[in-house]
Amino acid sequence: MSILGQYIFNGLMLGVMYAMVAVGFTLFFGVLDVIKFSHGDTLMVGAFAGLAASIGILQLGIGSPAIQLAAIILCALCVTALLGAAIAKYLILPLRSAPPLNTLLATLMLGTVLREAIRLFYPDGSNPKPFPALLPTTSLELGSFSLRADNMILLIAGIASIAGVHFLITRTRLGMAIRAVAQDSETARLMGINFEAVVLITFALGSGMAALAGVMNGLYYNEINFNIGLLMGVIGFAAAILGGLGNIYGAILGGFLFAALQVLGSAALPALIPNIPSAYKDVFAFAVVIILMAWKPTGLIAEKSSERV
Repeated sequence: MSILGQYIFNGLMLGVMYAMVAVGFTLFFGVLDVIKFSHGDTLMVGAFAGLAASIGILQLGIGSPAIQLAAIILCALCVTALLGAAIAKYLILPLRSAPPLNTLLATLMLGTVLREAIRLFYPDGSNPKPFPALLPTTSLELGSFSLRADNMILLIAGIASIAGVHFLITRTRLGMAIRAVAQDSETARLMGINFEAVVLITFALGSGMAALAGVMNGLYYNEINFNIGLLMGVIGFAAAILGGLGNIYGAILGGFLFAALQVLGSAALPALIPNIPSAYKDVFAFAVVIILMAWKPTGLIAEKSSERV
């Protein structure tokens, strides 16, 4: 039972992080019908920005974990929000009239630029970096299952972040403007909505979610590297497609489903085929996703024509 509980909790943790990345893809696609393939690398930039903030705080002689954590989150959010808005303004919007493949290729190359920039210009950026463990590590014993406080805090924080974005989209004037632009940008302009401002805010919001996922990844594994955004981006995109690209509920469902497939693969593959290690869990998860996409090409929750975000 303790092993089963650990698998379930690992699946929930991974699912939250994947869902946060997938929500960003959904926001971008909902507003501008674009796939921003540099989204995963934006996550990586956020994680490294947070690590740089942590090192800076330590250099100032401030050893408080709470202040250090606040600086990490604030720096990661600000850097990635500005990066996301800049990408939207200077790359995505100018390519609106170009074929979709141009935008896809441009963002794919931008992701490579961001990744290589961190590898080359961040001190010793090609090697994995230890990420500070700033959360309490006390554990709650539930029978034979041990629940660590830091993991529980991360899980609650991730769920709260997703819930906060959902509330913003569905219950605020800004969210109404985002949904109006997603539904019909031309009509939204005629109604007085500042189209460019909404787009920039949406890209900043989605990029901020990616930054939080990157910081959570660092706090969970206590390590980051310049390649973390590559796999996280692909998984987040796959989760968004699996759930139904353009639907925020589908993105959340897809994230948790992909994590469940990974956990199932890591547990089942070694038991069924002794010569196959649990490292093949990604192969198993992607194979199942391919089958599900072939079975239901519109995603598990099909996008509504009247409401796309």
